[in-house]
Amino acid sequence: MTTGRFDGQLALVTGAGSGIGAASARRLAADGASVIVADVDEASGTSVSDAIGGRFARLDVGDPDAWDSLVADAGPIRLAHLNAGIAMGEYPVRIEQSSVEAYRRVMRVNTDGVFFGARALVNGMAERGGGAIVATASLAGLGPHADDPVYAATKHFVVGLVRSLAPPLAELGITINAVCPGGVATALLRTIGHPDPLPDQPFMEPAEVADAVATLLAGDETGEAYMVRAGSGSERFVFPGQRRG
Repeated sequence: MTTGRFDGQLALVTGAGSGIGAASARRLAADGASVIVADVDEASGTSVSDAIGGRFARLDVGDPDAWDSLVADAGPIRLAHLNAGIAMGEYPVRIEQSSVEAYRRVMRVNTDGVFFGARALVNGMAERGGGAIVATASLAGLGPHADDPVYAATKHFVVGLVRSLAPPLAELGITINAVCPGGVATALLRTIGHPDPLPDQPFMEPAEVADAVATLLAGDETGEAYMVRAGSGSERFVFPGQRRG
């Protein structure tokens, strides 16, 4: 179903060659946006961009210069889904056996990618009267995740950054929120050796997360973290001291 709610708006999705990012790009295009499909994998990214009538941009999200170049050349980006993310490797991750290279790689994509993305996007959005950013965190960003503590730490970073940036960005007319999915049926979970879900805890499809992303990009809320779980839709996470409703 299409809504037309993003007609005439330029959107950027990172990690858009597969999984949640590809589903998000498809959803935003279906809702009328022109979508920049950003990924390090040119083949998969181009496949998605061709399918939705968007355009592909090769982007290393951990490179601030690459971000500045993309934003300078892209045009008036109004919507952004900072989604690119990776995990450490085979479960369970043992910190005493983890390599420095693996740690740096995960931090570069999962934390630098969100920070440098927001940093590069904000001025342009503000100059054009505002915009909306959603960053992909995880349920692992709202509680412990012993199987991959480094991944969990990066997602806590995303949630904390989003909540802390919301007040100053609101003054510029920009909303920023985090989407926090549970297990999603993507290739990433298989490549890192994630165990199959239990019958009563199924993985969700990426489209369920994309629905939540589109809703947040279209709304007025800011500084929120929305949980997304299989078959349950999305629900605002209530932090200590925060009101429900």
